[in-house]
Amino acid sequence: MTAYELLFRHGFTKIDPEAAHHLGATAITAIGAARPGVRTDPVLRTRALGREFPTPFGVAAGFDKDATMIAGLGALGFGHVEVGTVTALPQPGNDRPRLFRLTDDRALVNRMGFNNGGAAAAAERIAAAREARSRPVVGVNIGKSRVVDAADAAAVEADYLHSARLLAPVADYLAVNVSSPNTPGLRGLQDERLLEPLLTAIRGASGSTPVLVKIAPDLDDEQVAGIAALAGRIELAGVIATNTTISREGLTSTADAVAHAGAGGLSGRPVAARSLAVLRILRAELPAALEVISVGGVETADDVRERLQAGAALVQGYTGFIYRGPGWAREINRGLLAAR
Repeated sequence: MTAYELLFRHGFTKIDPEAAHHLGATAITAIGAARPGVRTDPVLRTRALGREFPTPFGVAAGFDKDATMIAGLGALGFGHVEVGTVTALPQPGNDRPRLFRLTDDRALVNRMGFNNGGAAAAAERIAAAREARSRPVVGVNIGKSRVVDAADAAAVEADYLHSARLLAPVADYLAVNVSSPNTPGLRGLQDERLLEPLLTAIRGASGSTPVLVKIAPDLDDEQVAGIAALAGRIELAGVIATNTTISREGLTSTADAVAHAGAGGLSGRPVAARSLAVLRILRAELPAALEVISVGGVETADDVRERLQAGAALVQGYTGFIYRGPGWAREINRGLLAAR
């Protein structure tokens, strides 16, 4: 057992998960100030979305909601950081507690609700982070502000466009989040009739910045194929698959632990199989020029390699960080190098 695993078992598990995250964020920010820059073997450099990534492995949205840890996450070995989810308006998110561990499943349940300081504040921080000579690639995940009625298509579009116009100029790519289960009505936007005009408008407002859409693992295979066709039709840069799941099937955690966690999106190991399956469907259905970022249940270098071999251009993780600790990205990178 590593030192971090001992610390996690006897320390962090006794602390509220969100409080533990904030402690970690403070440390990561300090690391970035002390030794900024991504230090990875040049062999791992990866070309995707028209940009060069120091390594194909990066941090998924949700970890750095307010773009405060970009330099620190790069110093820990992540090749890209997808900040957010960022909304046009600042919002506090859902009531606490809203983040829970299911340690027997190496999983998390969250119902955070897009807590963030808003698009304008994020744009300033990202612009500052981009000035570093050696930095991770920065994607920005944008979502709907909670106060905007999901049934009002014009208001939803205006809300997303406000974020896109502020953030596209400072982002290496934009991810359009229509798949979080924690904002009422959001997942309904995955309906192709609603999704096509929304994505078309965002792509038009984003200039040369690549735009991808992030989808849920709970879509059926036909729906996944439909979104792949849509992405090709309107010439998106690609698809991010997948977000968290609302399913609780196949968990080994006790019923009491699952009930205590309650509603929200489940991430981590239980999502791995479906995330990989969605990746394979997308890669079979998408035009070759469109790329897939795979996320969900990734924890080891073998997991990352499997996603790359299945056709992912890039791979992301989040929950594995909680269970593996600050050396996780370097461990992944070493494993990828060893297999070369």
